[in-house]
Amino acid sequence: MGKKKHKSNKSRNEKIKREYSEIILRVLRESDAPISYSKLRKRCNIKDHYYKRFAMCVNYLKKERKISKLQDGFILMEKVKPIKCEVVKLTQGYGFVRDCETDEDIYVNDKHLLGAMPGDIVLVRPITRSSVNTSGDIIKIQEENFSKFIGNIVLRNGEYVIELDSISNFEMKFVNPLGIAFKENDKVMAVLSKRGKNYSEHRCELVSNFGSSLKASCCAISVLELNGVSSYFPENVISEAKAVSDEEKVNREIQGRVDLRDLPIFTIDGADTKDIDDAISVVKTKSGFELGVHIADVSHYVKQKSALDNEAFNRGTSVYYANKVVPMLPKELSNGICSLNPNADRLAFSCIMNIDKNGVIKSYKFEKSVIRSRVQGVYSEINKIISGEADNEIKAKYSEVMDIFPDMLELFRLLDRNKKARGCPNIETSESRLIINDNDECIGVEGKTRGVSEDIIENFMLAANECAAKFGTENDLPFVYRIHEIPPMSKEEYLFEGLTKLGIPFNSNDKVTARFLSDILTQSKGTPKSAVVNSIVLKSMAKARYSVEPIGHFGLVLENYAHFTSPIRRYPDLTIHRIMSEYLENPNHSEIERKYNKFTLASADRSSKREITAMLVERECESFYKAEYLSNHIGEVFNGVITSVKEFGFYVELENTCEGLVRVESLQDGYYEYDGLITLRNELTGQSFMLGDAVKVKVANASVSSGKVDFELSE
Repeated sequence: MGKKKHKSNKSRNEKIKREYSEIILRVLRESDAPISYSKLRKRCNIKDHYYKRFAMCVNYLKKERKISKLQDGFILMEKVKPIKCEVVKLTQGYGFVRDCETDEDIYVNDKHLLGAMPGDIVLVRPITRSSVNTSGDIIKIQEENFSKFIGNIVLRNGEYVIELDSISNFEMKFVNPLGIAFKENDKVMAVLSKRGKNYSEHRCELVSNFGSSLKASCCAISVLELNGVSSYFPENVISEAKAVSDEEKVNREIQGRVDLRDLPIFTIDGADTKDIDDAISVVKTKSGFELGVHIADVSHYVKQKSALDNEAFNRGTSVYYANKVVPMLPKELSNGICSLNPNADRLAFSCIMNIDKNGVIKSYKFEKSVIRSRVQGVYSEINKIISGEADNEIKAKYSEVMDIFPDMLELFRLLDRNKKARGCPNIETSESRLIINDNDECIGVEGKTRGVSEDIIENFMLAANECAAKFGTENDLPFVYRIHEIPPMSKEEYLFEGLTKLGIPFNSNDKVTARFLSDILTQSKGTPKSAVVNSIVLKSMAKARYSVEPIGHFGLVLENYAHFTSPIRRYPDLTIHRIMSEYLENPNHSEIERKYNKFTLASADRSSKREITAMLVERECESFYKAEYLSNHIGEVFNGVITSVKEFGFYVELENTCEGLVRVESLQDGYYEYDGLITLRNELTGQSFMLGDAVKVKVANASVSSGKVDFELSE
């Protein structure tokens, strides 16, 4: 009898599902717009005592992918417009894709990933969508962009497989047609040789072995190689670099240039810098100051469409990691003929600015010059001079330019005051210095400190870059601008929600301007909430990029801005140097437009993409070295601050800038509720962990291969 009753209940439930499903689907079919839960219930004419049946059926239809729950309500799945996305993260059981238009991350269950791989472009149909999170299904793979990848050799059930770095807890079988020697824990590269309908059917071939995955240097090289960042230049590029790097030719080029070698010009950089592309001069005048920013004339040596230029275009930027640099240009140029080394005649492209006593740029001019730097300045040494802590050795080194320092400081304070008056947000971020020994191992990590000399150079370079952008717009040239757009609506909502939860007062009717952000930062500075507000403001900003349209720079509060001051290490700077140089020599608009219109588009697009790649590579390489350092400090306790909160735990940054994850599983027993933004709270005990909280943590685990570190809370 019991079995018959069970079958009867099951049959009745199926009938209810069928009947209510038909009603719900009919109502949604008649509406092109999403319908809220309450309105859907009302339109379906559901009485109170049938509410549970209705709710059960709604959940059933969502599970069956027949209806979708968007922010505005429910809608038929077939009416939901698919979104073009890029696969950005995969792990065992789920993945995340990123909306190509809004940068919104969308969760996808592994059953609906269709075997898509990182970098693939896919069409995604949203299943649920809210201000906190969105989930969806991949319905089509449009572009298969994943082919080459890195991972570790691991032994599973007597068989070697590759554990992919880009997909957590995912292994792939491989073949080795090249006969490459390998052993367990080696960091290797492979190519996808066969795609299946699901991940278990994918296969790959081994193509490179970088050495032990337990060494940060090997892991770093693998990431560089994967992203096309090579320390090696083709032979024809090296040959061309040597041919143009003739010191004797400098003397022949002096004629026809403005000779500035008598000016007390000097450079200021980090102690280890070898690619020195900017120098400064400051002269006090009756009306104010004459500021000279003198930049290596790289475009004189790197001609358009030459082997050097093609290579520089492909690289887009120099890449800096640990104590190394992968240059955009061969060392013959980057460290040699183009580098503004002390006591050497160098060809330069100078921006001479007349600035009044209020720090306002009244006029400017660009001219081809020849300079001779008096001294290779170092930030830390100049900071000591400014603070009065310099010893006699440092004073002697800077004797030729010491008289400039008071004028340099006065001009800097004027420019800095004006920048603050414009409302530029002063976002504080942490930078790291890795201490690497002779075996290329990380034995120490320190936070970089910023002094006055760093701010001086930043402000002087900003002034020259602003003038370069004005030169482009005033002369209506095809150009590459550095743009920074206003925060998109989704990021404004994130900002307002975060400030509300922190109890930071603001007017919700205010438009999010740079001044608004600056005031919020100033209001919280010096309080326990300062680090949290910094983090929220930073995450609410759009990403800066390169464009041929001068739409302005939100963060700097400038109508026009460009990158002019680093042509040794950034291709957009080299691009506008070339255009400006040609215009100064022959201001023929039609010829310049014919020659550079398409070129600037290509340069802006390529430079933006390579900048993002370089940033990600540098960050990943740094994580390997930091994990290597912490792997020798397992069990030790450090002070830190919570820098990010997620549903699975929270990230803590130590005083030395190393970061690690405190997982929910390692916390006190209880149910942890994530507010979707800044707080993780134990509903059982009431204990909460918020962005910006100071905590003590113990190093529990440090994986060099992944660059990931696990912390546990310490009493």
